[in-house]
Amino acid sequence: SYQRFVNCYHCFYNLQPQLTRSIYDQFISQLQESIKEEIQEVQNEGNLERLFNLLDKIVEEAKDREEPAWRPSGVPEEDIRSTMVPYLLKHRSHLRRVLREKEEENKKLTESVLMGRKRIAELQQLIQDRQQAWQ
Repeated sequence: SYQRFVNCYHCFYNLQPQLTRSIYDQFISQLQESIKEEIQEVQNEGNLERLFNLLDKIVEEAKDREEPAWRPSGVPEEDIRSTMVPYLLKHRSHLRRVLREKEEENKKLTESVLMGRKRIAELQQLIQDRQQAWQ
């Protein structure tokens, strides 16, 4: 505030109050301009406008979601657990289903192999019987 400025430069203010006000006004305007330039430079360097637009887009998309957004708790184990456990449970159920399907397929193939071996044994027996009958 101007009053703080006056208190810092009290002796100068007592000699020329109007000049002190002019210096204060000029100082404030240059300070504001400098801050605006710094903000613009940071925006240009970091491409913040694009990032802010992307963030706005994410916020708009999240409005339709029913489940709460993921927020880190600060404890890595809890954060990982909260995101990975549901995924791993889902993956485990998928793997169990695939395993069941493979076990059923293997059972059918085993039955088919046993039937083939049985048919081969029957044919070998038939061949031996015909061979003995021929001799």
